[in-house]
Amino acid sequence: MKSQVIDVKGTKLKDLELNDNIWAITPHTQAMFDVILAQQAAARQGTSKVKTRAEVSGGGRKPWKQKGTGRARQGSIRAPQWRGGGVAFGPTGEKNYKLTVNKKVRVLAMKSALADKAQSENLIIVDKFIFSEPSTKQMSEVLTNLKIDNQKVLIVTKESDQLVVKSGANIQKVNVISKNQINVLDLVNATKLLVTEEAIQALEEVYA
Repeated sequence: MKSQVIDVKGTKLKDLELNDNIWAITPHTQAMFDVILAQQAAARQGTSKVKTRAEVSGGGRKPWKQKGTGRARQGSIRAPQWRGGGVAFGPTGEKNYKLTVNKKVRVLAMKSALADKAQSENLIIVDKFIFSEPSTKQMSEVLTNLKIDNQKVLIVTKESDQLVVKSGANIQKVNVISKNQINVLDLVNATKLLVTEEAIQALEEVYA
């Protein structure tokens, strides 16, 4: 499978041969679904908590005697049926939402997400980014040159390039990550995948 490499002005530089073991496979939607579900579950804190009747203050004695009052027997004013009482069966703050996904499925999902971008012609490969300093204006010009300024763009570099990260930080719909941070959820959420040539080679070393 071939894809063209362009510069930040949108001029074609050359054709790049992509590894078919990644970019030409048939995307496996179930694998992507399972991994995205696990990612979203892992992002949940599970720290919501309410107090039980043992944790609320007060209610150390019976509100009235057991018999003879004509009212229902009560042991504490902090029982669940009382206003201000403890909560029965509420969240305890110990909920673990983590889901386990097989390593082979995670790899398949990543390759499927990458292949989907390439096969739908939403993969853009640039030779490199040239920023002497963080510049939102320059990054906006790059996106305009590539005609993707109004779309959700995921930019992937080989290493965590702070100049590129800071240049894209204030632009709506733009997310800049390194190849070590790439994940299925960000890939699926983005309309366009903008990758440097070095990042492409690094991804193929890992997943091919």
